Amino acid sequence: MKVTKLISTCDLTDCATIYATDRGTFLVQGETLTNHGLKIPAHETLVEIPAELIKKAIANGLI
Repeated sequence: MKVTKLISTCDLTDCATIYATDRGTFLVQGETLTNHGLKIPAHETLVEIPAELIKKAIANGLI
């Protein structure tokens, strides 16, 4: 899979980031949540990203 970085909250590698793939999907990097109280299948996870990241991606015409 080819992954392209679209937008991030900073220039470091450990910040909330949105990536595009060559499969027509997005990958989201953020904080892994564990105390959410939801029933998530074992093969899935939840990540939390700042709303500002989505706003920034939309403003830049990336999503």
